[in-house]
Amino acid sequence: MDANSAAIMVLLLSFFIMILLRFPIAYSVALSAIFCLAYQGKDLAAVCQQMVKGISSFSLMAVPFFITMGVLMGTGGISEKLLNLADACVGWMTGGLAMVNIVASYFFGGISGSAAADTASLGSLEIPMMVNRGYDVDFSTAVTISSSVEGMLVPPSHNMVIYATTAGGLSVGSLFLAGYLPGAVLAGCLMVGSYIISKKRHYPKGKAFSLRFFLKELGVSIWALASILIVVVGVVSGLVTATESAAIAVIYSLIVSVYIYKGLNWKGVWKCLDDCVNTLAIVLILIATSSAFGYCLTTLHVPDLAAQLIRGVSDNPVVIAILLNIILLLLGCIMDMAPIILISTPILLPIARSIGLDPVQYGIIVVLNCGIGLLTPPVGAVLFIGSAIAKRPMEKVVVATLPFYVMMVLALLIITFVPGVALFIPKLFGYVPQGAGVLAGLS
Repeated sequence: MDANSAAIMVLLLSFFIMILLRFPIAYSVALSAIFCLAYQGKDLAAVCQQMVKGISSFSLMAVPFFITMGVLMGTGGISEKLLNLADACVGWMTGGLAMVNIVASYFFGGISGSAAADTASLGSLEIPMMVNRGYDVDFSTAVTISSSVEGMLVPPSHNMVIYATTAGGLSVGSLFLAGYLPGAVLAGCLMVGSYIISKKRHYPKGKAFSLRFFLKELGVSIWALASILIVVVGVVSGLVTATESAAIAVIYSLIVSVYIYKGLNWKGVWKCLDDCVNTLAIVLILIATSSAFGYCLTTLHVPDLAAQLIRGVSDNPVVIAILLNIILLLLGCIMDMAPIILISTPILLPIARSIGLDPVQYGIIVVLNCGIGLLTPPVGAVLFIGSAIAKRPMEKVVVATLPFYVMMVLALLIITFVPGVALFIPKLFGYVPQGAGVLAGLS
């Protein structure tokens, strides 16, 4: 084994061993980079330099604003209003409350951008409501946690900002636009699964559709939904940057939560800001340490070696695309979302581009894979939150979620092999795709 291969072994083995020993992810990333550089006899000051370089980015300034916006809107009294709007849309269907749960997550995701926030905010309302209407508690929990993943696809999402920065300055506006249809495809797949189970178990329908009720609830919810327009329209039109639009959205969210919906007082606002600082500290530490880890990967030429390894398995674009998804799904089972994006993107994005996957399309694929990982043991944060809210053993919730895993993987395959799902809306606004699609590589 040559010195380069030995250094790669030190880097990766130390990282995965610390992950298995349940070290905090930021410590695992930083320490493995330090061990690697020490083994090579390099100056450890490079770790500090790369950590500072990793967070010295203007685009990353949008992250704290999006996190703050999500927390303010998520605790500002909008959960029940979005549930009522979703009920007006799809409550009339078989398994109506399950459908309401899924559609409400689509609406709420466009405000919070977080699967954990979705589960914590809506789940505390939805799960007891479904149980009281005769739905099985494990099924109710499974629907809640599965649908929460929509929140990471529907903009604005701070994880998309992190991906855009890691991918080399990709357009945040294009990524935001790319999330709408994949989020709808995921919601549709989950609704099909819910309908089949609801029909089999004879779960009840809701009230018949009423246009008057729908318009009434839309009028109440429009203040919350308008925050999405502020961000997306501002960024896509070029009037403001992602950072500026996020800052404006924070001010708007503050006004709506305190003065219109009145779900927050100023004492509650300070508590929200405290939560934001705690979350932001975690995110920035991960970005900084992952930058040092990425530096080691780059200097050791790991991306090139990974490409050769995957190409050695097959040169068929479809097989390679499936392998990329499998790798991301496996990483999602043992790591949180941000470090997966930060560590895997420099390695896997060049491979994805080589088989015709557009970087925007690949970003949606990464986010969905990581979202599925949030529902899987042993480190699935959303799975733990859902189990805690429902007061159910994690094992029973996992069993109930199995049909939804299948539907989520189906949505993932559609997004992977049908580029138009992710790229149709961005192309309408002038985005020029940088890949022909995986299937085009077969011709």
